[in-house]
Amino acid sequence: MQVQILGTELIQPSTPPPLDQDQVLPLSHVDTDPNLDVTFRYLRVYVNADRTKRADDPYQVVSRALSGALYHYYPLCGTLRHGNNDDHHRLELHCAAGQGMPLVHATANCTLHAVKTLDDADSGFLEQLIPDPDPEESLANPCMLQVTAFECGGFSLGAAIHHAMCDGLGATLFFGAAAELARGAERVSLEPVWDRDVLLGPRSPGRVEAPVGDYLCEKGRNPYDDEEDRAFVREFFHVREEWLDRFKALMLEKCGQKFTTFEALGAFIWRAKVKVSDIPGDEMVKFSYSTNIRKALKPPLPAGYWGNGCVPIYVQLTAKELLEKPIWEVAELIRKSKRNASDEYVRSYIDFQEAHRREGVSAGKNVSGFTDWRHLGHSTVDFGWGGPANVLPLSRKLLGSNEACFFLPCSEAGAGDPSGGFRVLVNLKDECLCGFREEMEKLGKMEFGFA
Repeated sequence: MQVQILGTELIQPSTPPPLDQDQVLPLSHVDTDPNLDVTFRYLRVYVNADRTKRADDPYQVVSRALSGALYHYYPLCGTLRHGNNDDHHRLELHCAAGQGMPLVHATANCTLHAVKTLDDADSGFLEQLIPDPDPEESLANPCMLQVTAFECGGFSLGAAIHHAMCDGLGATLFFGAAAELARGAERVSLEPVWDRDVLLGPRSPGRVEAPVGDYLCEKGRNPYDDEEDRAFVREFFHVREEWLDRFKALMLEKCGQKFTTFEALGAFIWRAKVKVSDIPGDEMVKFSYSTNIRKALKPPLPAGYWGNGCVPIYVQLTAKELLEKPIWEVAELIRKSKRNASDEYVRSYIDFQEAHRREGVSAGKNVSGFTDWRHLGHSTVDFGWGGPANVLPLSRKLLGSNEACFFLPCSEAGAGDPSGGFRVLVNLKDECLCGFREEMEKLGKMEFGFA
């Protein structure tokens, strides 16, 4: 299987954006969180099973649609730079007339069926389907895309987006707008909103009245510096509904509490990852996950707000405590942490980051990042061939963690499985994979180790 690059086009807004002169757009204090100083890379996969539905060239359709959407989302054509003021080189977005967004045109010499809509593709092949900018290039071009056509008529849309620009929901608003135009809409249904520094800026005077400092306490440390030279692998696990139902039912018997899938499975995977990582028992380990704050704020963020609208929530224990506690107590800690998803927590998080920006703060090492992509609205990104048959994140750096874990909807290739369920994508160190597989097999065998 090979991917051939046919060329790269600079996609510009179909109509020049409303720029009278060069413009500097300030980012929010959530956008400039050090945890988000990464490029996020992921794939959407489209199967053209019925060529009579739409016979157009996917590259041409997508490129025209992106051009139309960029009139509204022209900041994606801008350039990220570190400011020169006394704000400790905070990232800013510079926009000017004539800027564009790189779109790579490529082909693959196989069908999507041959690789089960990429479920069976190896990492080397997947990496060729998404731009992989270095840190300097990701600032110069914070959004880079690639359309790869397969021999079956299907295609993939790979995205490499600097996380300071938007989160998954924000990116979906942009791609959803482009998809609307591709399907024939004359205008986008939801106008995007910027106003980032106003809506998510620090208070004056700042104050920290939520337990943010309990987790963000390691100063002067890049959250992703550790483990750079280690070999990491990614692996998918299909989690069946029957396993989860039994697992949650047993916890209900033990403690009388009902847990969500995220709470129960998150606790199980967190403990499994720490168990196989040989972390000393007295070291602190953290469970980190992203929570949507758009409706939690007072007032809520506007519907068209497409900047980062999530903040990290943390649970922490020593490694020894995590491995010795009953699993339902770990799940309960995750549940209780959700109470932090409040307006005050978000404002305190912003104020704490602002107060310590010169020192730099992070959650430290041994952070396990979790995110749930099952309800991000990927199905709405329909360019005329139906929603994506598969969605694949290729990034492992997330929420201060080098080993992100994603809960993903099942791909079209696995949708016929009568067991239902969903997929879990786990990133971890190569030497930990065998041990982690054994832990995940216990879930399928219902060997939960309950006393």
